[in-house]
Amino acid sequence: MSKPTKNKATPKNKHDALIRVKNLSVDFQAGGKLVHAVKNVSFEVGQGETVALVGESGSGKTVTALSILQLLPYPAASHPSGVIEFQGENLMKLPPEALRRIRGNKISMIFQEPMTSLNPLHTIEDQVGEVLKIHRGLSDRAAKTRVIDLLNRVGIEDPESRLASYPHQLSGGQRQRVMIAMALANEPDLLIADEPTTALDVIVQDKLLREMRTIQENLGMGMIYISHDVAVIAEVSQRIGVMYAGRMAELAASADIFERPLHPYTYALMSAFPSIIGPRRQLTTLGGEPPDLLNPPPGCRFHPRCSRATDVCKQEAPPYKDYGGKHYAACWHPMGE
Repeated sequence: MSKPTKNKATPKNKHDALIRVKNLSVDFQAGGKLVHAVKNVSFEVGQGETVALVGESGSGKTVTALSILQLLPYPAASHPSGVIEFQGENLMKLPPEALRRIRGNKISMIFQEPMTSLNPLHTIEDQVGEVLKIHRGLSDRAAKTRVIDLLNRVGIEDPESRLASYPHQLSGGQRQRVMIAMALANEPDLLIADEPTTALDVIVQDKLLREMRTIQENLGMGMIYISHDVAVIAEVSQRIGVMYAGRMAELAASADIFERPLHPYTYALMSAFPSIIGPRRQLTTLGGEPPDLLNPPPGCRFHPRCSRATDVCKQEAPPYKDYGGKHYAACWHPMGE
């Protein structure tokens, strides 16, 4: 990848808001019933900042990310509430043509499943080059040169020979790297990375994460990083949002999440992984299962699995509030109190 071509000055404050998600809710119609998949989720990402979203499968992380680009299956999906403000514009109010100019250009996404996200009928050169031609107006020759550079940067060996390959001719890890190259092609202002390195071995993963951080620093690019890998999250993020059953359980600086989690779910989640700092400790597991969102429990959705739950937890949803230092949590009985 050549040096950034966008005229971007390094922001004076790397945490100036690039995107703000406010009270986002997502409903799905399923079998005549309404599923509240995401409920009143709020967070923001600053320029040059990485905010990680973590939580068990089905917690609403990917649905939240897809809402930003309006890529949900509308009209089965709907937004009963919410504002997604990107560079001063509410993405939820933009017409389709305006959104198309933003997707893959100002905001790019690395999708979770490389096996199905690439078009099996088009070569790698065509798929990566298409975004460059559409958004930058590059010629075929210039786009080809850029694609080779991108593939090289994400660790594809002999990238020129891979240009004529179709997705089925690549390994899962190679397809994942092609997806990353495609997302970074236009040097976006915001990158949404949904489990971007799950198909990669740890050596390639480390190389790609370092490359992504370098690009992020050069461009002042914001990033939303979705992952189950706590070690990676600790390495890449400045803040972490912990989601449970469609709601934001806790949001704080990464160090606070690891060192003094407030929500019992956050504590349980972190206790299930080996400590990345300090002495070794006994790992614990979290019993039970996430709730069925077709029929969620009343009150706090975590209370059936929480050892600290009391009657109020079973009856009323806890308020989401700041416990100091922009450390937010939604819990009637936070840890340490």
